[in-house]
Amino acid sequence: MKILVTGATGTVGRHLVAQLIEMGHSVRALTRNPTKATFPDGVEVVKGDLMKPETLDPAFEGVTGVHLINFGGDDYAPLQTGSEIVAKALKSGVKRVTILRGGDDKGSLETAVESSSLAWTYLHPVEFMSGILDWADAIRDTGMIRLGFVNRKTAIVHEADIAAVAAVALTEDGHSGKTYWITGGDVLTPVHMTHTLGEALGRDIQLIELTESQAREQWRDQGFPDDVIDFFVWAHGNTPPEGYTVTPTVKQVIGRPPRTFSQWVTEHIDAFR
Repeated sequence: MKILVTGATGTVGRHLVAQLIEMGHSVRALTRNPTKATFPDGVEVVKGDLMKPETLDPAFEGVTGVHLINFGGDDYAPLQTGSEIVAKALKSGVKRVTILRGGDDKGSLETAVESSSLAWTYLHPVEFMSGILDWADAIRDTGMIRLGFVNRKTAIVHEADIAAVAAVALTEDGHSGKTYWITGGDVLTPVHMTHTLGEALGRDIQLIELTESQAREQWRDQGFPDDVIDFFVWAHGNTPPEGYTVTPTVKQVIGRPPRTFSQWVTEHIDAFR
């Protein structure tokens, strides 16, 4: 089986590429910048852009399964090219797709997939553990982090577990037409996660809680536009139950419990030293 992974250099995509290779599958990785991409031996790298469907013919040729993302570009804007992407997939003989979703609303890709003959599976993860790398510079340089909403709850998930669910859905029967909410196995807060990082580093990390106004200013200084900041305030200050409710998806689909935050910290501790 040959599988195309789009978003192959992304947080989930790079894990999926590696896992599919380990499983013995033939993998083609799509990236806009092949010269900057690093993949395991045996991966075929092709240049293409989901926002430019005319670039995708070589990527789809000869593949039977495709991992798609429903956003494109550095701004994570929803794809507007779903119908063209699905048409090319069908023409090339693709049978099965997974779609990593970046929001609740269905866009052009989901609409096109659902009206096609493709066997599709939606992947709907909550917060990625990889986002905690945003804390690394402050912890490494000052031993403290400044955050708003430090008691917010999250069922934060290891990005490799998202990839593992995708790998199974792409290579095994029984997942067509399903939407998988993917979470970790624990409900945590930034307070808990800071403590875990401190224990792993062997030193205390000072956590300073910001007011909403201060948090908005911090995000603004980081370059986020106001609409994104409004989303952050909503997501962190009024987290919907889906964001902090543990699901059994990982264990049910891949047969083992989710990786823990402690495991993630061990894997990435050098970034915080």
